[in-house]
Amino acid sequence: MTSIQILDGGLGTSLEDSYGVKFDHTNPLWSTHFLLTNQSTLLACQRDFSIAGADVLLTATYQTSIEGFARTKTDDFPDGIPKDVIGKYLVAAVDIAENASVREEAAKLALSLGPYGASMIPGQEYSGQYDAAHSTEEELFQWHLERLRLFTAVEGLMSRVKYVAFETLPRLDEVRAVRRAIWAAGMETKFWVSCVFPGEGEGLPDGSSVEEVVQAMVGDLEGAGRPWGVGLNCTKIHKVPGLIGKFEEALEKMGVVGVEGMPALVLYPDGTNGEVYNTTTKIWEKPEGKVDSDGAKESWGAQLASAVQSAQARGCFKSFLVGGCCKASASDIKKLREHFHKELNT
Repeated sequence: MTSIQILDGGLGTSLEDSYGVKFDHTNPLWSTHFLLTNQSTLLACQRDFSIAGADVLLTATYQTSIEGFARTKTDDFPDGIPKDVIGKYLVAAVDIAENASVREEAAKLALSLGPYGASMIPGQEYSGQYDAAHSTEEELFQWHLERLRLFTAVEGLMSRVKYVAFETLPRLDEVRAVRRAIWAAGMETKFWVSCVFPGEGEGLPDGSSVEEVVQAMVGDLEGAGRPWGVGLNCTKIHKVPGLIGKFEEALEKMGVVGVEGMPALVLYPDGTNGEVYNTTTKIWEKPEGKVDSDGAKESWGAQLASAVQSAQARGCFKSFLVGGCCKASASDIKKLREHFHKELNT
């Protein structure tokens, strides 16, 4: 018997598409900026996903970084928000996600943490081309550890969070770095690691294969946590079935399938219809001649549900967390949940 949880969708793009928000270079914190300026809109957007049936809500903390807050100018902090003030905004992120939950059984919260590349201008999640000061595993470990300590420094905050989500990782060294960082931070919260597989290939932006990715995610690593879940996000829907197969092959080769500690499969691909994100203009653009849904006849939700159901039938994974990333709306999440109606209501 497998278990399925429904994750929410793309927060930043939903703020744009449903609430008329426009992001540009003046918003280095992206959706996290709403913790400073418009918490009511953020609450409404996250509540949309709860109403749609999400079992797990990601906090509006993906873009959190000391650098990002330092670049954010406000009336109170015209020179940028200092490190010692960040904590109150992190509390607000958890408060808002908790208050967004409207279902009878409260949604579980997942602390959303993007890669180092998400703090860069322009963002480098899809390329993994980091600056010289963050080009090694040790440097990335130190950066992620310092950010995690922003959260652990707030008394009682982590006890309100069910998961920590390390998302959109484009580099193998960063996968190892986050596992080491959560261990060094003393966090006992369950966490997942999801990577981005852009373009048409099946590797990371740094050229690593899926087998290498899975080894970095769940292989033995001294002084590192073992993830509750592994998978992908911010990846085109048509690539998901093939990538699931690669994950299964790698785990079987490692001999961890069916043993205690076998991770859940975490899948939240893009909900795009052929659009590609321009990191410089911060606009979703559809290349000339690109057809909707990558030429697929099935809806986004149907494609994702089909991929999960096929994986269920093969039996490698026993637990799934399934939702959407960029451009996946509350409506998409509602329809996705309907595909699993029988399983989720038994």
